[in-house]
Amino acid sequence: MTAIRLACSVNSYHWGKHGLDSKAAQFAATNPDVTIDANQPYAELWMGTHPSGPSRVFGTDTELAAVIDENPDAALGASVSQRYDGKLPFLFKVLSIEKALSIQAHPDKQLAKLLHTERPNVYKDGNHKPEMSIALTDFIAMSGFRPLDQISGFLDTYPEFRALTANSAAEFQRAAATGNDQERRAALKQLFSELMNARPEDVQLQLDTLLARVRGEYAELDVSEPALVQRLSAEYPGDVGVFCVFMLNVLKLQPGDAFYMGPNDPHAYVFGDC
Repeated sequence: MTAIRLACSVNSYHWGKHGLDSKAAQFAATNPDVTIDANQPYAELWMGTHPSGPSRVFGTDTELAAVIDENPDAALGASVSQRYDGKLPFLFKVLSIEKALSIQAHPDKQLAKLLHTERPNVYKDGNHKPEMSIALTDFIAMSGFRPLDQISGFLDTYPEFRALTANSAAEFQRAAATGNDQERRAALKQLFSELMNARPEDVQLQLDTLLARVRGEYAELDVSEPALVQRLSAEYPGDVGVFCVFMLNVLKLQPGDAFYMGPNDPHAYVFGDC
């Protein structure tokens, strides 16, 4: 099968980079039918068959899915076609992030199928969604939980963090230091749960106190904990997710660097294009 030029959809979520500062917009603009507005955010360009943003054969109304359905073995290769029932098994995206995305975790295959069956209007397909991200620009993300000794250290270093996890912090530190694997997992779950369920007024109080201590001038790509606290607080005032800086690994990537997020891994993209 020869290469087919596609017209791909682009999404304008609020967290996207604006105008041609966005890689998603730059790629979308290769389609002469697309006009880029300098004041509009362009967050994601999708290349694939997802029903929420299907690609089409350039210059036509024919969706990529129809091309694949016509001859799956030719479009996908026989082995891929057979393994995935003649369907494209991935969604290729270009993301351009100006403001951090919410912390999320994608379901595994079993849960994805259940959610799709129960709520198909929300969960459009039954596939799990592990991700591989490759940086196109300097890129900042949070992914997976930090080593427990690091989290334990932050509980001592940042009293505001400890105040929001007062009921579970001591047991977490004990488990992190001397517990077995089961105890460590349980303690981590309890600490994270207490943090994320903290009362909004308590979060605001502790965040205000923390910001008063760490406020300063930081470079755009500074990934120190004080810099990220200030950055995320400016983007999402009063949000408990700011404190996830102390619980999740912080990644700073250069163009060409990559990282993988498996099912159920908490993660958040913070800044850059990938």
